[in-house]
Amino acid sequence: MTRPNVSPGTVTVFTDVMCGWSTLALHRFYEARDAAGLTGRLHVDLQLFLLEDLNRTPLKTSMIEPEKPAINALEPELGFTEWQRDPSEWPVTSLPANEAVHAAKAQSLAAAEELDMALRLAFWRDNRCISMRHEILDVATACKEVDVDRLRDAFDTGRARGAMMQSYFVHRDDVQGSPHFFLADGTDVANPGMELHQEDRDGAEVPVVDDDDPGVYDGLVRHAAAAAGVG
Repeated sequence: MTRPNVSPGTVTVFTDVMCGWSTLALHRFYEARDAAGLTGRLHVDLQLFLLEDLNRTPLKTSMIEPEKPAINALEPELGFTEWQRDPSEWPVTSLPANEAVHAAKAQSLAAAEELDMALRLAFWRDNRCISMRHEILDVATACKEVDVDRLRDAFDTGRARGAMMQSYFVHRDDVQGSPHFFLADGTDVANPGMELHQEDRDGAEVPVVDDDDPGVYDGLVRHAAAAAGVG
């Protein structure tokens, strides 16, 4: 296994912006981090796990829409909504949004965290086509940690793409899914506290949650902080 390098003060998370389960997981991790008083001290280093490449298929409504009610039942405050715009406006690729997050990471991990979650909610909650450059940059304008001019320059010149893709190609066979957390002490956990399976219902694959334990994030944050040397 080619383990990722986890920098001091961080936990590394492999994820895709258009993954609902990683959106739920990061939301819970950030809440647990806030509750522990570790925001600003323990950071998430977001790394790409590109689902469209792994599955060799566009990010289709039939794959993603069924996740929304399942996740809303677990965390209603996320407010995921059914796609309400024209089907032609559906973002079949998450690559530009993920690249923007990695471009923001050159500014700071906090900037990347903020833009990443803003883009997730722009898609999952607000029905925005986050494969479009102008939508990504517009979402970034509301992120206080993000310098939009620097982001635009980094995004348009493609400076983040090479390192982002290299990390993905090096680690994709070892990552178990989105999300997968890697801690500084060598431990790792995929989709913490969650067990689910897919069922065929009227010809559609629907996720069914078998077990969900959001309390695992309190322990995960404490473990990550200790492993990262954050007291």
